[in-house]
This record gives sequence, C-alpha cells and structure tokens, in this order.
Amino acid sequence: MTEANTTSGASGEAAQTADASYDAVIEASGRHARAWLSSVRERAIPPQATADDIKDRLGRELPEAGEPDLEVIARLAEGVEPGLIAIGSPRFYGWVIGGTQPVALGADWLVSAWDQNTGLRAITPGAVAVEELAGEWLLDLLGLPPQSDVGFTTGATMAQFSCMAAARGEVLRRAGWDVEADGLAGGPAIRFIAGDERHGTMDLAARYLGLGAPIAVPADEQGRIRVDELAAVLAAGQGPAIVALQAGNIHSGAFDDFAAAIEVAHAAGAWVHVDGAFGLWAAASPSLRHLTAGFAAADSWSTDAHKTLNVPYDCGIAIVRDPAAMRRALGMHASYLQATEVGADPHEKAPELSRRARGVPTWAVLRSLGREGVARLVDGLAEAARGIADGVGALPGVEVLNEVVFTQVCIALDDDAVTEALSERLWNEGEVLAMTSRWHGRAVVRFSVSNWRTDAAEVRRTVDTVARTLTAIRG
Repeated sequence: MTEANTTSGASGEAAQTADASYDAVIEASGRHARAWLSSVRERAIPPQATADDIKDRLGRELPEAGEPDLEVIARLAEGVEPGLIAIGSPRFYGWVIGGTQPVALGADWLVSAWDQNTGLRAITPGAVAVEELAGEWLLDLLGLPPQSDVGFTTGATMAQFSCMAAARGEVLRRAGWDVEADGLAGGPAIRFIAGDERHGTMDLAARYLGLGAPIAVPADEQGRIRVDELAAVLAAGQGPAIVALQAGNIHSGAFDDFAAAIEVAHAAGAWVHVDGAFGLWAAASPSLRHLTAGFAAADSWSTDAHKTLNVPYDCGIAIVRDPAAMRRALGMHASYLQATEVGADPHEKAPELSRRARGVPTWAVLRSLGREGVARLVDGLAEAARGIADGVGALPGVEVLNEVVFTQVCIALDDDAVTEALSERLWNEGEVLAMTSRWHGRAVVRFSVSNWRTDAAEVRRTVDTVARTLTAIRG
C-alpha cells in the first residue's frame, strides 16, 4: 500500500470512529430523555434539590483530564435530574409555559443535529425555507396581513423588542428623524403608552429600546385597557407615539377591545403593537376568534410558540406589517455576508445574526396538527381552564375572580394567608402546581392552562387535589 493510500485509510478509520462516537452519545442521550419523559406525568412537579445541591452532584472543580463522553452524559442526566421542574406535567399551571408536542421535540433534535446558523437565506436555505413556511402559515392561521415579516426570537420579550424597534424607527421617521443613523439623543420624544395591566416584559422591551417607562392607561376590572382613557391620554400630548395592547391578560386572560382601541390610536398617528404571548393563538380557533376581533388592523404582533402551541423552549415570534420598518430596525450588512437580494434574510427580522433554526419545531407542529388540529389544541386548553374554574370555584370558600374567557383562572380564598397557604401546600405535595400572585390588592392563586396533555381527566385530578389540600389546610 502506498503512503497516500495508508493516509487515506487512516482518515477513513478516524471518520468511522467519529461517526460511531455520535451514535453512542445520541443513543445514550435518547435513553436518558425517554426516562425523563416517562416520569413527567406522575413525578412530583417541583424540583427536589437546590442549585447548590446540583453543583455538588456534578462536581464543582474543572477536571484536569477529560472524562469519556458517555460518562459525561450520564453524569449530566443523573446529576441534574433532581433539580428539574416538571414543566411538561399536565398539572403544571404555575406560569404560561406549555408542554412539548412529540413532533416538536423530534424536530428540535434535528435542529441541534443539523446545527445551522440560520441568519442568511442563501447560505442555509433548507432551514430558512422551513421557517419561512412556518411564518406564512402563521399569518394565514391567525388572519394577519400576508405581507407581514415574521421573525423567530428567543421569546416574547425579544419578540416585543423586535416589533417595538420597528415601531420606534417608523414613528421617528414620520417625524423626520432617522434613529438608525442618528440615535435617540436630540430626536423627538416618543410617547410609549400601555395599559395599567400590561405584562412586565413590555416595560423591559421598552427599556432596552430607550423608551423609558410607559404612560399607563387605566384598565377595567378584567385588565382590559379603557379606550376612553386611551383617547384622553393620546389627546393630552403630541408627537410620535407607540400604543401597546394586549391579547390575554396574565391574570384574567382578558383581551383588549382591539377594534376600538386601534381606531383611536391610529387616528392619533400612533403605531399599535399587540402583545399576544399566549392569547394571540385564540385567533386560530373559530369558537374563540371573537376575542381577537379587529386585531389585524394593528401594526405589529408578538407571541410565543413555546406557550400555547407547545414547541420546546425557545421560540418567540415577532410579526410586523411593514417589512421595510422591521428590516431598517434590525438588519445589518457587511461585505463578508452573502446578503439575499430577493426577500429578506432571517437576521433582518430578529435581534440576532447568529442563531439556531428555532422556527423549525413550529413548522413541525403546524404540519402535524393542521388548521383543525391547532383549533382543537387551543379549544382544549380553554375548555380545561373552564373545567378548573367550575370545579375549584364550587369548593367552599373559593372565589373565581376573573371571567374565564381563555386559559387563565384566578382564585382567592377567605383571606390572603389561606390563599398563600394553598399554593405553598400544593408545591410541597407536588401533584399540582399553581403559583401565587397579587391582583386587585388580593393574594391570588393563578392556574395557567397551557399544556396539550391537560385533558378532562387531569382537570378532575386537579380539582380533587385542590379540594383535598384545602381540607388539610382548614383542619
């Protein structure tokens, strides 16, 4: 054998060894993943160890010599497991987080294996094509303007940031100021206006963008922005304005009166953004679509696929009616980047140049469920929330504080101490998880229904658990 052939043979053997290493690691990871997934429904929901405990289990010192791959995977899976919270449990109601559809998990594993940096359309056309289809289907499914740009972000905060960056640039452009070139200093002040019961991430996104704290507009008893008060706030000032509305109040699940509010805001020349982290998906259901009536007249919308649609973390979605505004705000160009001449590159629709193809699991769920399946998913979550409200609300001393129009249920007991004790005891027992908050000056326990596996049986189990827990608290 010649030297060249010998070298070639050695390279081939090395490649086969590398391939086999992937196989072994993937198989081992799959075993651990299946063990975790099979435990989620019945395990105690809260974590059973602290972060410091887990650091001790993993080993705090960086080893001088490496550890074999399979041992690393075993150490990771077995060491971390006690510190995991069972977010995927069908009785996890602590926050609006959602579970993971099996097809979405499979697609997400492929995303990791493909390892595509999904920033340039011409360079990673496979991943970008899937995301573009997902975006087009979302616009169709939600009844939003088909020419809109869709960007995939880490979550609702960055989706709001993306939309409001486009809004900031456009309202200043209309006022004769180029914020992309000249910055904010010296330009017209922007009035950022939002309801009293907005989600805190709206404030965070605005802070990132230099807009400051919002001008707060009073809300009604369910958290909906009062349109008459919005009109008064708009009339009291002048200059560029951004108005943030809400599809799904975090306590009540209520939806703003989009048709009236958008008309008032547009009459004042404002850009209107709709924060629909979990509620935007009501538009996909024929029976719930009335909640979002008029919202398609807004200028931008944000949501999370990892909430109501149940794809893995992370997947926020930013939607902007005017693609040019979005691309001016978020795009960048350099000679070494092979920019797309037709259409737009993904990095012009999200605040990242480098990112994984997080929109692929969204495509997978939409393809798997179809239009009718998404409607069934959304309807099922709302039905489960109504079931919890009816069952828990019938228990002695329990008051359901909100009109249950979507997926949120907010309850209070005789006094704040008992309310807080209910949540604490549920946490300690681990079968049902529902967290406390404060609403209208009262301690509340909030049930956020966002898992595709929360069916009628899990609703009954939830109500029975709450009833048993209340009996124990009251002695």
